[in-house]
Amino acid sequence: MKAIETHQLTKYYGDQPGIIDVSLEIEQGEIFGFIGPNGAGKSTAIRTILGLLKPTSGSAKILGMDTETQGDQLRKKIGYLPSEVNYYDEMSSRELLEYHCRFYGDVKPGEIERLAEYYELDLDKKITDLSFGNKKKCAIIQSIIHEPELLIMDEPTSGLDPLMQNHFFEMMEDLNKKGTTIFMSSHILSEIQRLCDRAAIIRKSEITATEDIRQLLKKQMKKVLLVFETKPDSLELLEGSQKEKWHDNKLSFEYVGATQPLLKWLAELNLLDAVLEEPDLESIFMNYYER
Repeated sequence: MKAIETHQLTKYYGDQPGIIDVSLEIEQGEIFGFIGPNGAGKSTAIRTILGLLKPTSGSAKILGMDTETQGDQLRKKIGYLPSEVNYYDEMSSRELLEYHCRFYGDVKPGEIERLAEYYELDLDKKITDLSFGNKKKCAIIQSIIHEPELLIMDEPTSGLDPLMQNHFFEMMEDLNKKGTTIFMSSHILSEIQRLCDRAAIIRKSEITATEDIRQLLKKQMKKVLLVFETKPDSLELLEGSQKEKWHDNKLSFEYVGATQPLLKWLAELNLLDAVLEEPDLESIFMNYYER
């Protein structure tokens, strides 16, 4: 039985596509990434998989159950963290989480306080007075407090500072070790690299590839900027280099390949400076699609 299984899942908004023919198979116990630029269709796919949106065509199953017809039976087994959260403003975080826990009935005593301490959340402050980051902390706690079999998260780290992001990653790794399957979307490649075993790439509403993260890393591109004392008369670029541009004595290009050959090649050049950058996700996608 798969944790998530979709077959040609499609959702149109009028004549505008949200997702087209999304087919996924996610194993139980996996940490699976869903990556793509903003507007690619990640949130639509997640909401349709969950049964929050009715698909135009296709089907989705979670833990072997159809999300359209058996959604009520799935709710206790799933934790869901949307990209944006809207709560009852006059409630405190404590009141909201206590209210949420009553839907499950078997939440461990003291779990609200334990998780609030971990994420440094003031439980007694009203929702309306919380920053976006603190609302996100409350939403994270809400999604995991009942120890779901499957945790589905849409852009989970937006609004969190770097310290809280580390706390979040550590907790996700711990939950996964205990058996929770995790499906998370992001447009930040480093998050997917840190947590996930596999990832699906979505672009313009369609899945273009599903990759093992180790294979995706081999295809990762780097942006390279080299500064020479004077522009060389001739320079043979390393295999895997592309889109080179000269500006006076500065050379910029994109490199796709293993890091070690690049570093060896750079060491043989007479350089004033060299800068290697991880490109934005859109650049990686464009390079990936073109190749």
